[in-house]
Amino acid sequence: MRLKVALIQQSCSENRTETVAKTIGMIREAVSKGAKLVCLQELHTGVYFCQAEDVNRFDMAEPIPGPSTDEFGAVAKELGVVIVLSLFEKRAAGLYHNTAVVLEKDGSIAGTYRKMHIPDDPAFYEKFYFTPGDLGFKPIKTSVGNLGILVCWDQWYPEGARIMAMNGADMLIYPTAIGYNPDDEKDEQIRQRDAWIISQRAHAVANGLNVISINRVGHEPDFSGVCSGIKFWGNSFVAGPQGEFLAHASEENEEIVVCEIDLERSENVRRWWPFFRDRRIDAYGEILNRWGR
Repeated sequence: MRLKVALIQQSCSENRTETVAKTIGMIREAVSKGAKLVCLQELHTGVYFCQAEDVNRFDMAEPIPGPSTDEFGAVAKELGVVIVLSLFEKRAAGLYHNTAVVLEKDGSIAGTYRKMHIPDDPAFYEKFYFTPGDLGFKPIKTSVGNLGILVCWDQWYPEGARIMAMNGADMLIYPTAIGYNPDDEKDEQIRQRDAWIISQRAHAVANGLNVISINRVGHEPDFSGVCSGIKFWGNSFVAGPQGEFLAHASEENEEIVVCEIDLERSENVRRWWPFFRDRRIDAYGEILNRWGR
């Protein structure tokens, strides 16, 4: 089965209406180019607000179902396309998640995934806002395949990718908001960006799956004024099941990347490289420890 997927790499602003309108326009263009699955970046309805801790930012959260699933659901139904959203979910008073939502082509919610690994680093203060996910690593069944959705910081952890693959994911999808401090040395910026790309290509190789990674672009200032903000490094890409680049966006520009992937190729790659056959599941018990003996 061949599937045309689209990655929407864009900048975002504090104006939700303008940001969402731009996203929907890019979705329409992607579908006009034949895309049957459209993947959006992490927290795509506005700025990456986790650069500082501000209780007023909780006002940006929304329920699921809610305004975004209604608005993008109508687009999915109109265009007959599956869409991967990434939202700031208000689950209950004082309980919030970083949540991906998959909309089926009839506009219904096919499933959700709550981000499991939550960072707490300078300019990425997500533990202040998000409760760790409690839905596990379960692929979401859709008309275009079983989607293994993980979110941003999850991409550094091989365990999540592996479990998604073991549970039947046909591909791995990582909505992302990542960049560097503009004050860092250029060499350090490159090391960070390249490590991000390498880690996800490794997930493709280790699991014999296509990997789709969608990142934002542009500079977003730190609204608290403490640091220089984040320069998001774009570089959205699709890697094939041997880690090969199938598509790769720029570092600076808003782009609609449309790429055809071959879902049946995973079968052949897993025959050539039978990593699942050779796993020593009898010897991996220590992986559940925080550290070694």
